[in-house]
Amino acid sequence: MIDQLQYEGIAGIDFDFVPYEEKKIFLHCCCGPCAALPTKMLQDAGIDCTLYYYNPNIHPYQEFQHRLESFRLLAETRQMPYLIDDRYTIEEFLQMALEKGGNRCEGCYRIRLEEAARVAKEQGCDFYTTSLLISPYQRHDVIKEQGEAIGKKLGIPFFYFDFRPYFRQGQALAREMGLYMQKYCGCILSERDRYEKKKKS
Repeated sequence: MIDQLQYEGIAGIDFDFVPYEEKKIFLHCCCGPCAALPTKMLQDAGIDCTLYYYNPNIHPYQEFQHRLESFRLLAETRQMPYLIDDRYTIEEFLQMALEKGGNRCEGCYRIRLEEAARVAKEQGCDFYTTSLLISPYQRHDVIKEQGEAIGKKLGIPFFYFDFRPYFRQGQALAREMGLYMQKYCGCILSERDRYEKKKKS
């Protein structure tokens, strides 16, 4: 677990990632907006960071493409190395989601974290992590637990940090950068739930 950072706002970020300055970190990016602030914080700390896009949970296809281009814009703006896995495995994802029912988010995290950890190890990175850790709408405890368990299984530690206190700053930064701002997590079942809630309210 990393030391708690000292964060002083978007204009001047000052924080301490000291034990990790000479380590390679592999950052799975769930989307451009959620990765906007974590990438800035890691980059400003001088940490060697490779970005990775793998999100088969995002549907429909046009939404998938919007988020992929948003990720690419972020990576190129940051001038950080990045990898893209653009497989659109909708059948496999939906089969998992329907089988899991109310626990589909857990399965969704596992699919992405396992692939991120595997690729991170192939790339010779020292740690892997995910931008999901900035979202207050995700099940943070499950992400942390799964990330650490998968890292232990595959032999690459999970780089854990609670970015959630900086979520609003990250969203503001993403808007300044002109990144596509999505309205749901990506799963088409989540989009259905969002509209059903609106109808009921």
